[in-house]
Amino acid sequence: VQLQASGGGLVQAGGSLRLSCAASGSIGSINAMGWYRQAPGKQRDLVARITSGGSTNYADSVKGRFTISRDNAKNTVYLQMNSLKAEDTAVYYCKAAVAGPQSGYRYLEVWGQGTQVTVSS
Repeated sequence: VQLQASGGGLVQAGGSLRLSCAASGSIGSINAMGWYRQAPGKQRDLVARITSGGSTNYADSVKGRFTISRDNAKNTVYLQMNSLKAEDTAVYYCKAAVAGPQSGYRYLEVWGQGTQVTVSS
């Protein structure tokens, strides 16, 4: 199973970006999916998370500006980022709990490769 993230880039403060992360491979089911970010010299932190049932939670710093969603038919999670700030600059990673034949249908956490988001002030 692989996660492929895309959609990062350079944007001015106040602008918007939409990140996508698609899971591929031998997938039985996907439980929670989420986005994390890591700025230079800092730890990787949760940005937003969504369960298979659609429940969401967000880091306080992005509430009201970011929206996480998922398309279960496409095994894809999205992160709509509005009103971007310079402090949102980081590498964004997606993560998903995936069950499939390779894991004996146990949920294992899989990380995507990361996509750079740079917000210029």
